[in-house]
Formats: sequence, structure tokens, C-alpha cells
Amino acid sequence: MVATLTHGRRHPQLFHAPHKGLNNRAENSHLPFRKRERTRQGFRSIGSLQYFVSIFSAVRNLFVPSQANRSAEQLRNHRRQTMAEWEAVSARLA
Repeated sequence: MVATLTHGRRHPQLFHAPHKGLNNRAENSHLPFRKRERTRQGFRSIGSLQYFVSIFSAVRNLFVPSQANRSAEQLRNHRRQTMAEWEAVSARLA
């Protein structure tokens, strides 16, 4: 604990940390919340956001491979299979 000088008097019970960065932990804990806020900005209502996300997440899960270590050949095969499946689904809808 660091004793501080306030108006020329010493106050040993007060803690004063004079360096920057003490608020970083609090600010960094809010980052996921702020990221979600930024994502919602383009939508007029929560309902339209939920509708978009429900469709987008299904399509994204189809096209984006897992984060496991994969070779380039495995990624190309995944992309080919995904496109074949996408074309089959879109042909049925058309």
C-alpha cells in the first residue's frame, strides 16, 4: 500500500496507484458485449436480427470447416462437397 499526500498531509489509509492501465481489466471485460452491440446496429429490430442469424448460422455451419488442423486437400474436398450440397438444395427450391 502506498501512502498518499493530499494537500500536504499524509493519508496512509488511502491507496493510490498512479500508473495507467488500471481500468483495462474492466474495459476488456466489456468487449464481447460491445461486439454484440456493433453487430446489432445494422438491424432495425431484434426480431429481424434473430431471423437473419437463424438462417445465416445454418449456412455458415455448412460452408465454414471446423478449426481442426486440416491439409489444403481436405479443405478443397470440404469445399467441393459443400458446393455440391448447396447446389442440390438450391435446385430443389428453384
